Amino acid sequence: MALTKTSAQLVEEARARIEEIEAGDLIAAVNDPDTVIVDIRDVRELQKGGRIPSSVHAPRGMLEFWVDPDSPYYRDVFGQEGKRYVLHCASGWRSALAAAALCDMGFTCAHLKGGFTAWKEAEGPVEAKD
Repeated sequence: MALTKTSAQLVEEARARIEEIEAGDLIAAVNDPDTVIVDIRDVRELQKGGRIPSSVHAPRGMLEFWVDPDSPYYRDVFGQEGKRYVLHCASGWRSALAAAALCDMGFTCAHLKGGFTAWKEAEGPVEAKD
């Protein structure tokens, strides 16, 4: 079966319409109480590679449900007024698609360009998964 669009095209289209945050800028905001860093990676990725301190883990497969106040899976962390939400995955592909999906729902968020890989390359702090 031939695809009409590749995964790379989907990511590029998403990146063209969402806000991307550079690793250095997010590192500077890591202790900002108005910034919520949302890690959408699989739990095994967190266990293996660590996590950004104080980040919230929201698995990619549940994200839209956790953000939606009408969903039985809603999480209060996503209902905080005045917060800046920044999603990240390992390389920035999943988080770009996730940010685009949340923006389509009316939820304002950005994503970390280059993901956790860029974060580590910029020497951002990393802590072991609890």
